[in-house]
Amino acid sequence: MNSQIEKLYHIANQKERRILGLMSGTSLDGLDIALCRVHQSGSRTRLSLEKFTSVSYDDSFRMQIRAVFAKRQIDQQTWCGLHALVGKTHAQLVKETLQQWDIASSDVDLIASHGQTVYHAPQRLTGDRCFPNSTLQIGDADHIAYDTGIITVSDFRQKHIAAGGEGAPLAAYGDYLLFTAEAENRILLNIGGISNFTFLPQKTSNTKAFASDIGPGNTLMNQFVLEHFDLEMDKDAQIAKQGAIDRRLLEVLLSAPFFAEGFPKTTGPELFNLTYLKTAQAISGTSALAPKDVLATLNRFTAQVIANAIRNVTKDLQDVHIYVSGGGLHNPLLMKNIRASLVDLPVSSFGMLGLDPDAKEACLFAVLANETLVGSPRHVKRIKDAPEVCMGKISLPY
Repeated sequence: MNSQIEKLYHIANQKERRILGLMSGTSLDGLDIALCRVHQSGSRTRLSLEKFTSVSYDDSFRMQIRAVFAKRQIDQQTWCGLHALVGKTHAQLVKETLQQWDIASSDVDLIASHGQTVYHAPQRLTGDRCFPNSTLQIGDADHIAYDTGIITVSDFRQKHIAAGGEGAPLAAYGDYLLFTAEAENRILLNIGGISNFTFLPQKTSNTKAFASDIGPGNTLMNQFVLEHFDLEMDKDAQIAKQGAIDRRLLEVLLSAPFFAEGFPKTTGPELFNLTYLKTAQAISGTSALAPKDVLATLNRFTAQVIANAIRNVTKDLQDVHIYVSGGGLHNPLLMKNIRASLVDLPVSSFGMLGLDPDAKEACLFAVLANETLVGSPRHVKRIKDAPEVCMGKISLPY
């Protein structure tokens, strides 16, 4: 027997696994690295976060990814090279982080690598029925496994698509296993580049849980400040706070057919990008609007889209609580706008549930990797429209 297969067998038979979750989102800001202990599986899953850090990408690496990110036409040699480069870069960041933590690679059972999303193409977004739903995350896991010496589970979204899903969002799986409450209906809102939420009905409910994309999170604001202010983000909403909301532009931004579609659904920067904004400005006659006013309007747009979605899901429910994670949690104007639109509902940091909100997504992929090894499709049978599958591909170090 291959010694690595034997090792994998022993890891699967442990009651607890030490898993390093890696997550890099559509904001392209860097790599989240979460060292987790994951106990048991399914409804018995328990997760404890040992260590967490977020390592920023350097500007040159970020620009290389942007060369293929959410673009229909790319240079194939660049894409091919980036698939390997992202894998090797993530492996190097893992090794450096473990060294800083004084943890040997041999003390980590698995790496759970999400990869770097570069294109998301469900049929509902593309309208192209010639191809099935598809999505692409680069960062080859064989490079990660070989360079770190740690068995790596990756490419989680493909099994979801193969089984009839859209490949996103996957948060429902981990959220359902870890955070379903006895007597509280929960909305776990994540505001990354794209905003999404998981709806977790209380355990006594006959309603099924589900996760769905909502629309833009930080992506439009980030793209706009990069183009107009040469900044990666509007830190603390310093620019948006100086602007005024333009109701004409806001109304057109809110008119996309995507927002009228039922849940669950997926989207990405392929739809919500600067072209979408400029088209809305042309329609609303606001192309000459001051940049600070555009940014203020984009901030309110994101908040309104989120509030509308939550209202839609919770309109007939009592005992609802919203818990927020992701980069948008750190945008004070965005959070103020969300709370103002949901004034009768409690909105809290996800940290109230006992887990660092910035680490949440990386931790959830550690849970998915745990399910790859020791889970069962029946563990998620109470998630609406979710393929009952265990996701992830396994790469051995040698």
